[in-house]
Parts: sequence; structure tokens; C-alpha cells
Amino acid sequence: MASAKCVHKGCGKVFTGTEEPCNYHPGPPEFHEGKKGWKCCKPRVLTFDEFMTIPPCTTGKHSTVDDTPAPEPKASDEQVDAKIREQKEKAENLQPAVARVAVSAQPPRASPSPAPPEEEDDDPSIQIPDGASCKRRGCGASYKAGQNRDGEECVHHPGQALFHEGSKGWTCCKKRVLEFDEFMKIPGCTTKDKHVFVGQKKDPAAEERLSEVRNDFYQTSSNVIASLYLKKIDKQRSSVRFADAETVDLDLHTSDSKHYQISMKLYGPIKPEASTFRILGTKLELTLAKANGVGWPVLRADDPHTGEIIQAGRAGHV
Repeated sequence: MASAKCVHKGCGKVFTGTEEPCNYHPGPPEFHEGKKGWKCCKPRVLTFDEFMTIPPCTTGKHSTVDDTPAPEPKASDEQVDAKIREQKEKAENLQPAVARVAVSAQPPRASPSPAPPEEEDDDPSIQIPDGASCKRRGCGASYKAGQNRDGEECVHHPGQALFHEGSKGWTCCKKRVLEFDEFMKIPGCTTKDKHVFVGQKKDPAAEERLSEVRNDFYQTSSNVIASLYLKKIDKQRSSVRFADAETVDLDLHTSDSKHYQISMKLYGPIKPEASTFRILGTKLELTLAKANGVGWPVLRADDPHTGEIIQAGRAGHV
């Protein structure tokens, strides 16, 4: 038979025979309170890129027919827009009431992070395996051994996935939908003249420079406690400096050759002399002493506001 692309969730490989083994997710995706995973297996992650790399849990046969359990009937575009408007209005109407409630602490909330930088091109010294998928988000093109790569067009999303209050979309464009399958079909908004199937060769002896690490935080009326998740931080080679009332300078090296360096601009002012940090096995924990009792909706000044309200209130005031 002619080659075809498997439509099973988590597979997406090009195949030529239905007897070839297929590793996939038979269940639909689940997104709840910021966590992402598949109904058919247990792993749960926070970012979309991590979600897309959750290993398939079932082995079967490739197929061109998607047999994932059918979701509820899809809403029309008008219903989707009305639902998103309703959710935004509800969040805005709740804000004044919530802001008046004084609480001692809030549970951790994930802070949105910028999308990892996309690789610009393939290393010509690396052989591209047959059936390899383009690494850029939202593209989905597959490589066929021996194909002519002149005239390629890679239509993709350079931003990150954005899931908020049931709506789904990309930070780089305005389209929002409710269903995951519709989200995966949102057409790319940026075009480049080459796909990226394998990326650049990495020098095993060199440190891998990280552009971002996952972070979350919770707060009291006097402190913001932030966690930056980076394993095996080398305490001897790393430094944390509370540079001023708005900035924390991080220079973190790990024992497995990773390097994360940033001058982090904070959402609100802090007291540098009263702020502290701890380096743990899986993360860096910052205790940022607030210069005032105002609640922080996000950790960093350039983080996009999601509409969620993370309020710590002033002790003794209602």
C-alpha cells in the first residue's frame, strides 16, 4: 500500500503497512487546573511541550482512522466565542470580591514561561530518519527519505500553547477554541523556508544553555515563595544575588552540564536584605520579602497575566 500518516494520538508516523506496530494514546487528553496528561495513563505535566513528549502507553497497529473516544458535540464558532467571553467576564466580576479577602497563603500556581527558542535549521552532518516529524510547534510535516528539500515551507507557531479557563490557543496568534482536536488544527501563523527535523548537533562536552526553567510560586502578605525547577544545581559554581528592589540575578550551573543565567525582573518590589534562597535537590527556592503587602498575580514583570487572581491581602484587613 502507499505510505500514509498514522492519526493515532502520540504516534503520527508515516507507515506503509497496517501490520507495523504503533505506539499511541487511546484515550483523549485531559487538562485540569494547569496540569496536562492523557486519560489513558497517569503522567501529568505543566507545560504543553512536556505534554507532547509523554510516552505512549499502548501498542497496536497504525491507522488512518482516528478511533479515540468521541468527545461531546463540538460547539459552533459563535458558541466558542460566547463561552470565552462569559468566562472572562466571570473572572473580572469576581476580582473585586476576592481582592478584599485576606488570606495567609495560596497554593502554588504555575507562572507562564516564554516559549523555548525554536531551532533555526538542521545540521547537514546529521542524517534525517525516514518519517521524522518537524520539531517546530504546529507544523506536523514528516520527512520522506530522499525527498527534495528545495521549496519547503514550514508553517508553524513560534509561541507557546496557552490553555486558560477552558479555551485553548497559541500566544503568537489570536485564535481560541475549546476542544483539543480543534486546537491541534489551528493553522500556523509564521512561515519559514525550511523544516527542522533533527536540529543542530550538540557538543556533549559543552554546557547546555537553558533559555527557561519551569517555575511556580505562592505567597503570604509579607513574602513570595518561588520555586525554579532545576535539578542537581552545583552550589559551588552557582550564585544568587538580590541585586535591587526589583531584580534577582541568577547564575546556575548543574552537575549534568546545564547552565541557566538570567537577570529576573520581579512583578513587585522586594526588600533585598530580607530575602533569602535555598538550593535543594530538584529546585532553587527563593523567599522574596515584599516591600509592601500587595498581592502578585505573576512572578515576573514580563509574565503575561492569565486572568487568575492570586491575592494575599494585608494581615488584619478585610
